[in-house]
Amino acid sequence: MKPLAAQILEYAAVLPEGATLRAKELLHLGSRAGVDQALSRLERSGAILRITRGVYVRPVQGRYGPRTPSPSTIVEAISHATGETITPHGAAAANTLGLSTQVPMRPIYLTSGPSRRLKLGGQMLELRHAPGWQLLLPGKAAGDAVRALSWGGAKQAHQSLETLRRKLPREELQSLTALRGRLPTWLAQEVSSLANA
Repeated sequence: MKPLAAQILEYAAVLPEGATLRAKELLHLGSRAGVDQALSRLERSGAILRITRGVYVRPVQGRYGPRTPSPSTIVEAISHATGETITPHGAAAANTLGLSTQVPMRPIYLTSGPSRRLKLGGQMLELRHAPGWQLLLPGKAAGDAVRALSWGGAKQAHQSLETLRRKLPREELQSLTALRGRLPTWLAQEVSSLANA
């Protein structure tokens, strides 16, 4: 019979890039104590990376050797594993939508789960708990617009909405307008101007 560490590596090898490994998901291979010890040994040897307590990921074999999976891939895997809604921070959304030329220095995401920091090799990924209205329509331009407008604040909202009116497709503008009832008053008033136009 193969050692537990080898079985864990075989199991991890068939997972998609960035998929997380947790001890509870590996109990079919051995006891909880044995799985914990094997994960710890694999992490010390560099075969897997620890991103937070009890959560590991397999490094990606790149052209120049192993590397950490991209932050967006890891965030997607965490969202799938925990059921959390996780979306890019408003600063990243503003940059994507052309409302800002600033590029965030480190990856920050908004989450419905607890705030935490994850170490990805030499990089730090931050997950910040956010209210539900900032997590609306994940993966959609209208949702990114909500996060970008929130990040820019009330003073920049009118000008940002004028830019979005020119850039976003009509369907996305309609989706954004439909969210008015779930937004804070200051933002709902600004977004209402889209419906009146």
